[in-house]
Amino acid sequence: MTIWNGMRAAVAAVAGGAALAATTPAVAETVVVTAARMLDVQSGRIVERPVVTVIDGKVSSVASGAAPAGEAKRIDLGDVTLIPGLIDMHVHLTSLAEVGGYQTLKYTDSFWGAVGVANAAKTLRAGFTTVRNVGASDFQDVGLKEAIDGGWVIGPRIVPAGYAIGATGGHCDDNALPPSYDRKLPSVVNSPEEARAKVRWLHKYGAEVIKICATGGVFSLGDSVGGQQLSVEEMRAIADEAHMLHMKVAAHAHGDEGIKAAIVAGIDTIEHVSLASDEAIRLAIQHKTWFDMDIYNDDYILATGTKNGTEQESLDKERMIGLKQRQTFQRAVKAGVMMSFGTDAGVYPHGDNAKQFAKMVEWGMTPLQAIRAATSSAAQALGRDDVGVIAPGRWGDMVAVRGDPLADVSVLEHPVAVVKGGVRVD
Repeated sequence: MTIWNGMRAAVAAVAGGAALAATTPAVAETVVVTAARMLDVQSGRIVERPVVTVIDGKVSSVASGAAPAGEAKRIDLGDVTLIPGLIDMHVHLTSLAEVGGYQTLKYTDSFWGAVGVANAAKTLRAGFTTVRNVGASDFQDVGLKEAIDGGWVIGPRIVPAGYAIGATGGHCDDNALPPSYDRKLPSVVNSPEEARAKVRWLHKYGAEVIKICATGGVFSLGDSVGGQQLSVEEMRAIADEAHMLHMKVAAHAHGDEGIKAAIVAGIDTIEHVSLASDEAIRLAIQHKTWFDMDIYNDDYILATGTKNGTEQESLDKERMIGLKQRQTFQRAVKAGVMMSFGTDAGVYPHGDNAKQFAKMVEWGMTPLQAIRAATSSAAQALGRDDVGVIAPGRWGDMVAVRGDPLADVSVLEHPVAVVKGGVRVD
């Protein structure tokens, strides 16, 4: 038998099995989740004695009072407050805060995919049931998503970006090696035409969101943290192409000119947003652009210094923008910019994502605003109506915490139970 005939036989066998399965009625699994309280993030109200019924992973009803009698599986979480599964809009699951700079060159390429499995588990157990992974080499985030969705490993729902698109010599290129080791990342572009083609390439291999580097960065060497690196024309070409494919675009942008250019070009979410002017904030409100600001990790970066391989140049950049970024966050919140929750996990240890809530409250948000940023608002920024709220039609993703998160948002740092798709996470 030839290879092709063998493949045809295998496909026919699979198709026959699928047809047989289609004629066999499926038994829907019903799970009833109960707790003492639930935060309705849309209304801001606390619901007493919630009863959440989940059928085949999705919420079918939300009520209060006594759980109905029946043979459904019960998950009684006791004296806790339920909130929707949390969403982190900016993570790098295949990166380690503990291994940075030139220390990364000690490890083989496949090492990073392996640690991604551990980081995904830490993230889910920390209460984050959905993440947007904005940058990974070799489509490792796509593979990790496939492994999680297939039930091979545990982790959150992943919206993968694959490679991040950037300019030659920019934050999304590789500037750490001399010319004798010349290496250009596959996602580097140098014209609007190349930018359009790169979006199509990323989409072809599993990206569900596009990430671009509009300005320099803290951890890239030899560039200005605030300097613009992609033209408005290149950014507009990326946004137009991605939107045609029903994909959203996130722009790494620290500097004001790059932030404004990204907003005008039609980018959906601006990441970091460290040095945004009042004009940029007004533009964001006008264009309904989301800000996604990682205002916790400055503490970790400066506390660890060069210990994890961070170069002194990067520490100097962080010292320059850390406080300014938090002040920008404060002004943006006060002005009414749409805000989502993104931490840049991977720059600091995975699993500590919820430490950012207290920092967001410290710099101007109410606890409810901070929680919405990681639930209903994040779902809106993602363009998804299946996560972010405990409501019929959404995935049965829930987190249980002790106490009242509206009185003390730091309780989110210590979840006592996590449920994903109606299944309690071990």
